[in-house]
Amino acid sequence: MPLFDMPLAELRDYLPTRDEPADFDDFWKRTLTEAEAFDLAAEFKPHDAALTSVNVYDTAFAGWRGHRINAWFILPRHVPDPVPCVVAYIGYSGGRGFPHTHLEWPAAGYAVLVVDTRGQGGSNPGRPGATADPDGGDFAAAPGMMTRGVLDPEGYYYRRVFADAARAVDVAAAHPRVDATRIAVQGESQGGGIAQAVAALRPNVAAALVDIPFLTHFRRAVEITGSEPYAEIVRFLSAQRGLEEQVFRTLSYFDGVNFAARGSAPALYSVALMDTVCPPSTVFAAYNHRPGPKEITVWPWNGHEGGAGEQREAQLRYLRQLWRPHD
Repeated sequence: MPLFDMPLAELRDYLPTRDEPADFDDFWKRTLTEAEAFDLAAEFKPHDAALTSVNVYDTAFAGWRGHRINAWFILPRHVPDPVPCVVAYIGYSGGRGFPHTHLEWPAAGYAVLVVDTRGQGGSNPGRPGATADPDGGDFAAAPGMMTRGVLDPEGYYYRRVFADAARAVDVAAAHPRVDATRIAVQGESQGGGIAQAVAALRPNVAAALVDIPFLTHFRRAVEITGSEPYAEIVRFLSAQRGLEEQVFRTLSYFDGVNFAARGSAPALYSVALMDTVCPPSTVFAAYNHRPGPKEITVWPWNGHEGGAGEQREAQLRYLRQLWRPHD
């Protein structure tokens, strides 16, 4: 895939006007208040994953409307308490998968809470999910999640997802073995978009690791890429003519650019210049609006895989440097 977006010099200066509803903050304050009306009721059931250097817990907690959200909670053994924790969110169509695929963070001495995305992972054999979306009915949705409830921000799918994700930070912070002052949120693609949002919704987040974030700068994304999952929005609008204004009004409440503008925690982003799934201008739009301490790793010759293992190593080094004074 050749370069298709702006040149890197222009991307570094790209600062589009934000499409933000006047009640953005009120909407999210109300959303979180409604979610917090339910006790977390977190459960940590020991799980035999045949791993000797970590303790694994099959975890569940109350997310949006009290719905049970599943996760893996993995703690390193033989590490003094309390430990930092990475709250990890999953890419589009995936679930929490298997404990043995999430061992980088415990190997570095951190706990990790790997959070299912409600309603996803049902057809992903590599990363199966275990969490339903009880509110998922939508007569007008295109295949996938992007248009589920998209005509009204109150019922849009990602309202539930972001509320679940914010509650996951509360679960990590409340665990007796976790240092609540050292919680990072992390994810790639959809997971990166979720982490970006949660870093704004939960001020106690101490770091954000945001890889090639999805759910960001929606209008530009659908105008310059035909790749999935943004293409779900295009297909919806091609059939539901005349609903463009209503759809993009809903999406403005969930746009990562607006969340990034509220991000104060130190953040490490990544972007791939040949990424047609999450175009680089959408990533830089969020990154450039972010006021807090920030760095971005640019992968000029990669598509949506981004830096893959090299980016994970960069994240490990970033957290080690950030939290070194505590060690």
